[in-house]
Amino acid sequence: MKELDKLLLIMKSLRDPVNGCPWDREQTIDSIKGYTIEEAYELVDAIKSNDMDGIRDELGDLLFHIIFYSEMADEDKQFNFEDVVKQLNQKLERRHPHVFSDTQLDNKKQVKELWEQIKKQERKNASNNNKNKKEKRLLDDVAKHMPAIQTAARLQKRAASIGFDWSESKDILDKMKEELLEVSEAMDKSDNLDHIAEELGDLMFCCINLARHYQIDSELALQGTNDKFIRRFNYIEASLIKQNKSLDDATLEEMDALWDEAKLKLN
Repeated sequence: MKELDKLLLIMKSLRDPVNGCPWDREQTIDSIKGYTIEEAYELVDAIKSNDMDGIRDELGDLLFHIIFYSEMADEDKQFNFEDVVKQLNQKLERRHPHVFSDTQLDNKKQVKELWEQIKKQERKNASNNNKNKKEKRLLDDVAKHMPAIQTAARLQKRAASIGFDWSESKDILDKMKEELLEVSEAMDKSDNLDHIAEELGDLMFCCINLARHYQIDSELALQGTNDKFIRRFNYIEASLIKQNKSLDDATLEEMDALWDEAKLKLN
C-alpha cells in the first residue's frame, strides 16, 4: 500500500497548479478519455502476445488513468480514489453472495443467472433513487462509445435480460439470410450507398447476435480473423519476395494461388 500512497501523491504533484506538469494540470475528465481507450487496447495487445512484462506495464498505465480521473473528480468535490475503491468493494460483495454470504450456488450457470438478477435489481434501485431526474430506460446506460461490435452485443444482451431475444439460434441464421437478401437488393439499385450501408449494418448486427447465442465474443472472433488475414497475406508477400517479385508486380491470379497455399500451410 506504500506504493499506492506514493502514486496518489505523485498524481497530486502532477496536478499542482503552481509546480505541477503543464500538460497534466490542463487535462479534464473529458480530454483524457481517448488516451484511456488507447491504453486499454495496448493492454489487450500485450495479453494476446503473452508479454507479461508488457501486461504489467500496461496495467500500471491503466491504474494511472483511474487515479487521474479520481484526482480530477476530487478537485471538483465529486468523489476521490477511496470512494471508487469503496464502491467497487461493495459492488463485488453484493454481486457475489455465494462467496460473501450463505447463498449456495452449484455451477457457473447459476452464478450467471444470479449475477444478471442482481444487476437488474441495481438498475431498478438506481432508477428509484433518481426520481427527480429523467427516468432511465433499459438501454440508457449501455456505453455508446465502445467499439460498435461490443456496443451491439451489450444492447442485445440487455434486451435479452427482459426476454426480448431469439428462442433458437437457427432463427437468427434465417434472419441473416433475409438480411443478406436485402443487401443484395440494395446493391441492385444505383446511387444507393446509404441504403446498402444500412442493410450491411443489419446483417452485421445479426452476425453479432448469432455469436452471442453461442457465447462467442464477436470482437475477439473478428480479431482472430484479422490476425489470420495478416498471417496469410504476409505469406503471400514473403513468397513473392522469394521469387524476386513485389506485391505490385504480382497478378491477382498469382496472389490468389499463394493465398490458397497459405490456407493449407497456416492455421
